Amino acid sequence: MSISLSSLILLPIWISMAHIQQGGPDEKEKTTALKDLLSRIDLDELMKKDEPPLDFPDTLEGFEYAFNERECFWGKKEDRWPGLCYEENPYPWSILSKITEGQLRHIKTGEPFVFNYREDLHRWNQKRYEALGEIITKYVYELLEKDCNLKKISIPVDATESEPKSFIFMSEDALTNPQKLMVLIHGSGVVRAGQWARRLIINEDLDSGTQIPFIKRAMDEGYGVIVLNPNENYIEVEKPKIHVQSSSDSSDEPAEKRERKDKVSKETKKRRDFYEKYRNPQREKEMMQLYIRENGSPEEHAVYVWDHFIAQSAAENVFFVAHSYGGLAFVELMIQREADVKSKVTAVALTDSVHNVWHQEAGKTIREWMRENCCNWVSSSEPLDTSVESMLPDCPRVSAARVAFLHGGLLLSPWPSSPLPGPPHPASAAWCPRGIGVHGPPPVL
Repeated sequence: MSISLSSLILLPIWISMAHIQQGGPDEKEKTTALKDLLSRIDLDELMKKDEPPLDFPDTLEGFEYAFNERECFWGKKEDRWPGLCYEENPYPWSILSKITEGQLRHIKTGEPFVFNYREDLHRWNQKRYEALGEIITKYVYELLEKDCNLKKISIPVDATESEPKSFIFMSEDALTNPQKLMVLIHGSGVVRAGQWARRLIINEDLDSGTQIPFIKRAMDEGYGVIVLNPNENYIEVEKPKIHVQSSSDSSDEPAEKRERKDKVSKETKKRRDFYEKYRNPQREKEMMQLYIRENGSPEEHAVYVWDHFIAQSAAENVFFVAHSYGGLAFVELMIQREADVKSKVTAVALTDSVHNVWHQEAGKTIREWMRENCCNWVSSSEPLDTSVESMLPDCPRVSAARVAFLHGGLLLSPWPSSPLPGPPHPASAAWCPRGIGVHGPPPVL
């Protein structure tokens, strides 16, 4: 029986008690009878949710899911179309390998992830989804280290053993590459380093929802890489229980007054326990947040990584790719480190950035620099790179072509085919999002 049903059962009784209590002394007998009725109801059983325990696996295998391999099929060479890769051979037929690896599939049925695993239990389904998301976050971290050969760097750099810590990822040459460095910043929410969108990782594939294609291509073309982790702002620990000390028996208070206070205390505890059964039927732990020094927000994190890593790098040209709230964090970095950013950053690719130069109080010189060095690809039904009107005088806005694949689903494409106004930008300076089916020549170094 669900909580909502138990509430409906008890509601008429509570209403009746409220009406009776508004009456005179002659109604006390009825009140007593109703209280007696309530005392006979097994509230523990009545309020028990038809909800399984919030006890989920801690591995993909435990969930019976895995990311699949590349699928291949036969086709003619002239049938080539974007989204496929090919194995060349002298025959008229080639193996066409559809890019479907990295899709999350059930290991027994091959079906995609199902959110509504149990009908009418949205809260439980959501908790299950979140538990799977945490596993995927760790899985992506492993890919960054094993597949992309990035190093996990703990921050703050001078953190003690006992204080809360976060981390970023860097390529081996991130600080020593003399030519170019690529910095990736994701948006807000549950995503962590290496991810654009958890939803796309689960429902589409790893290439759509992670930064891995960006990282691999950047490294293939000679960039050092730094992957920020702006949402890792605190650690959670169990909140300590507060023990209320009872008054001492040696008090000067009269015995009758002490008894009355003890009775009130017991009734208060009883009401609190009664409420707790509704509020927290699963007996979930109460957690508290311990913020990470100098990294307590995405904006703080961006400034910290700039000061301790990016500004110290040998790269002559630094390029940013920032999605959603990551764009706001970059603008805040510019506001706080304007001269340094201007001297080191060559170009910035924003995707659906939520920055606002007015609300963030970016000065005129920053707005002028952004017009010359930044470009924001936004959700639009217009063809890729088509100019999109903007109400704010900060940087050019152009179409990302496929709305469904923005919001984190960022696939690779060269920096705009037509150069932005101002100083020349290398064609391979950064990459913009594109939808499946949009293709173009590889960037020229």
